[in-house]
Amino acid sequence: MIQIRIPNLHLFWILIVGLFTYTAGAQDAKIDAKFKATTIERLNSLMQDNYVFPDVAEATAAHLNKKLKAGDFDELNTVQSFAEALTESVQAINKDKHMRIRPNPPREAPVNTPERLIEEHLDVIESSRRNLAGFKAAERLDGNIGYLDLRGFAGVGIGAPTADHYMRLLSNTDAIIIDLRKNGGGSPAMVQYLCSYFFDEKVHLNSLYWRQSDETEEFWTLDEVGGEKMPDVPLFVLTSSRTFSGAEEFSYNMQTRKRATLVGETTGGGANPGGGFPINEQLVVFIPTGRAINPVTGTNWEGVGVVPEVKTSAEEALDKAIELATEAAETYRQERHQRNKKLLTELHSSINQMADKGSDEKVIAAFKHCKETGLLAEDDINQMGYYFLHNLGRQKEAVTIFKANTVLYPNSANVYDSYAEGLLLTGQKKEAVKNYQKAVEVGTKNQSPNLDLFKENLARAKEQLTIKP
Repeated sequence: MIQIRIPNLHLFWILIVGLFTYTAGAQDAKIDAKFKATTIERLNSLMQDNYVFPDVAEATAAHLNKKLKAGDFDELNTVQSFAEALTESVQAINKDKHMRIRPNPPREAPVNTPERLIEEHLDVIESSRRNLAGFKAAERLDGNIGYLDLRGFAGVGIGAPTADHYMRLLSNTDAIIIDLRKNGGGSPAMVQYLCSYFFDEKVHLNSLYWRQSDETEEFWTLDEVGGEKMPDVPLFVLTSSRTFSGAEEFSYNMQTRKRATLVGETTGGGANPGGGFPINEQLVVFIPTGRAINPVTGTNWEGVGVVPEVKTSAEEALDKAIELATEAAETYRQERHQRNKKLLTELHSSINQMADKGSDEKVIAAFKHCKETGLLAEDDINQMGYYFLHNLGRQKEAVTIFKANTVLYPNSANVYDSYAEGLLLTGQKKEAVKNYQKAVEVGTKNQSPNLDLFKENLARAKEQLTIKP
């Protein structure tokens, strides 16, 4: 995608791969010697003022001036052919795949005006909407393996809500494959956001040094995302030679933190983020204004790419990843089963100990742990309480289980109603009335469909309270 921005605005990890469809007039417009000379003069000035490596910018400018003087551009007579020649010339010196010169899409407003900025920004928004912020597809494969085809990292304002939707589709899978084989990059903030789904601790992912401010910006995992984090689900990332820029950063972040296995080809090798700068009405240049610094390696993937652990062709990468993910998912399921079995065993042990020692704090703590790990939810705990109450006849333990539910789910009317029922059956009438009243209060606040039932239960409990034994 392309990001054309006025200098000094926040810049992106964007690879220029054609956000716009250029008209024949824009690409084939005839140009003369004066146009070429003024274009190179302006391009040199932009590079010298903004390119992250000033000495390389000077060398590149000298090379362009030499080629212009030698007449190397004389035979070129269209905007498109001149743009291609300029790109080839600058990359011959700086070796930077990010720096490209492209024909400008047709615009109504002149360059370097607020109206032009509005046009460009709206184009980016519309493109992101059409492309679903880069999210091409998500599905569950056999073996409960999640698959995500991601073609770009849109701005986080649009990309994050879309990511949350797609990640919900992949939740509760036993392994995940993220396909970046056709991903050309995007926003570093969006890379940060998606990475954050796969860590539950604070992790320094990447840093970007910016030449203009002479500052280094650090990117750490976010404490919260709009969905459920998956810090231990086996993760596989597919790469190809087309994987570039921000997509490479995502891959490198995961690789250096040993969070994912990369499968496929060595990536394109573009680690210098930047933004688009208008040269004139006909041409725009993408200039890297920063460089990536990985906190683990102290370097980046510029010019060398990210090398996957499992090397295979791009065409065979998905099949290979499915093979690996299937095995990893089975191992993950077995480990989860053993872990959950241990937690439930410890929970029931604490319930039994409570019966002997008369303390329910350990039981409530055990239920809290099971809730935090996703093993037990409100309904599960409630059903367990009734099982102890009616099936096992262990009323004291049942009351403690119901009580634990009120601690864990204080905004649920039903848990207070169940707790009150257990209290009433064990003769604790005053406490029962108190909790039936709480059920009515919370049910009224939440507009519970069972509010009438809660009121009836409260009335019956009050009647029993007035009956003398």
